Amino acid sequence: MSLRSRIAAPEEGEAGREDGHLVAVYRAKLLEEIDLAEMSSLAAAERRARLERVLGHIISREGPVLSSAERSQLIRRVVDEALGLGVLEPLLADASITEIMVNGPDSIFVERAGRVEQLPLRFASTEQLMQTIERIVSTVNRRVDESNPMVDARLPTGERVNVIIPPLALTGPTLTIRRFPRAYTLPELIGLGSLDEQMLMLLAAFVRARFNVIVSGGTGTGKTTLLNALSGLIPSHERIITIEDSAELQLQQEHVIRLESRPPNIEGKGQITIRDLVRNSLRMRPDRIIVGEVRGGETLDMLQAMSTGHDGSLATVHANSAEDALMRLQTLGSMSEVLIPFEALKDQINSAVDVVVQLTRFADGSRKVTEIALLVSHGREQFRIATVSRFVPQPLGADRVVHGDFEHLPLPRPVAEKLYVANEPLPPAFGVADALDVLTTRQAIG
Repeated sequence: MSLRSRIAAPEEGEAGREDGHLVAVYRAKLLEEIDLAEMSSLAAAERRARLERVLGHIISREGPVLSSAERSQLIRRVVDEALGLGVLEPLLADASITEIMVNGPDSIFVERAGRVEQLPLRFASTEQLMQTIERIVSTVNRRVDESNPMVDARLPTGERVNVIIPPLALTGPTLTIRRFPRAYTLPELIGLGSLDEQMLMLLAAFVRARFNVIVSGGTGTGKTTLLNALSGLIPSHERIITIEDSAELQLQQEHVIRLESRPPNIEGKGQITIRDLVRNSLRMRPDRIIVGEVRGGETLDMLQAMSTGHDGSLATVHANSAEDALMRLQTLGSMSEVLIPFEALKDQINSAVDVVVQLTRFADGSRKVTEIALLVSHGREQFRIATVSRFVPQPLGADRVVHGDFEHLPLPRPVAEKLYVANEPLPPAFGVADALDVLTTRQAIG
């Protein structure tokens, strides 16, 4: 194997380890010749350019003899190690990669276009991986060690980072970097096949008519992407407060206040939870509240806000179906320290939630709105939902691509009347049901 191929593919067995040693040697030489105090005063681009020039002089002076391509590759790798995140740098620079998963020093996976693939890359050692992890978490004033083996944070550049190390991670230090997708509009999501024109018109009418919408789905189904797109339909003059664990939403309106929770500090103090932020947001005169994800006792506060004058709010929840989303809201609401009977939570949910939008990620990596369901139950009765849109997939063919059709069903008359009063036209594909019993309704056990 040539030196060039070893530099480009540092993961391949003994040759990769030899090349890793070469990179480490030149990294040490580079650090010997630079003035760290001077480097810290430079901007990031100037710092990288200075390191590349100094390293180029070192290689010219001391060898080895390299072609121009080999020389450029070695310089890039050494500077990435000294300044950036080593083997992760080119992955972070690749816009097609949406998630990077490092499962110990010898195993790196990425997600592209919804598909997960393993890359022929590796870290030189566990120590090198730990150095990279420490460099990442230090940028957000966090630390990771045996006494604090888990970190969940957002980088200044926007990526969400999760770290878990031994003794909790048995395969070695594990690092997951999730890239935030760019903000898609609803018409763009139609182009991707996530929904159709009629569903867009209906969802737009719901948002403008101030229906409370819950976006439900599993991990990686595109909940935040859809929530962001739906938020673009909110009138620009309204005051919007977004509340998130890791700020991902990218609202374009002028009057937006973004709130982000805060973990405890090294002494275990100073934590600000989603619940704290939801409670505080009610004192900030919001027109709408958007919660990136409800996952605990803050659910009760969110439901109370939705049912007491903050119509048109949006939130996401992890669930695998519309029924599951309602049951999960009930369970999460019971996690509040407020002693409220479990049955009484049905009343809160039936009063607060108008629409559940269910997302599913399919085997081909595509993400689709598989159901739009309306909550039609009242008071403390069991949850009943009426499906008004759904995706019906066809059997998977030889191309392994998921095909199917979006079906549209009649809306309950009270919902159609609410849209009429809000001056929102009913999309042509949806009729109006004269009675609830002719709707496609399902009952969720609760």
